[in-house]
Amino acid sequence: MSYPVKDSDPTIGRLVTDASRDISTLISQEIQLAKSELQVSIKNGGTGLGLFAAAGFFGVMSLIMLSIAIAFLINWNGHGLALHWAFLIVFGFYLLLAGILALVGLRKVKRVKAPERAIHQAQETAAALKRS
Repeated sequence: MSYPVKDSDPTIGRLVTDASRDISTLISQEIQLAKSELQVSIKNGGTGLGLFAAAGFFGVMSLIMLSIAIAFLINWNGHGLALHWAFLIVFGFYLLLAGILALVGLRKVKRVKAPERAIHQAQETAAALKRS
């Protein structure tokens, strides 16, 4: 059974045009949604990074204050070592700690080697390909 086409019924061309316009609008709106979500994520990431930087700054400041406190503790209101010796002891401790960390780091760096097995395998593969 066939029904006559009414003038108000859309044509196939019009349906295709409407569908492609709707798909284009949908894709555009999805891109806008992704952009807005990324902006929020970037803003939160930047804020977090700034807070980590502030925490690092205050961590360094607290280390300085702790160093001064230790020096004054060694001095003990003039009843311990002289203040200049107390600060020198704290400085020497940090210098010793830096030296130890540098030596351990140097030993770790010296252990770094080229990926010998991967290089050997690549050389074998190259040789096998040349023979073929």
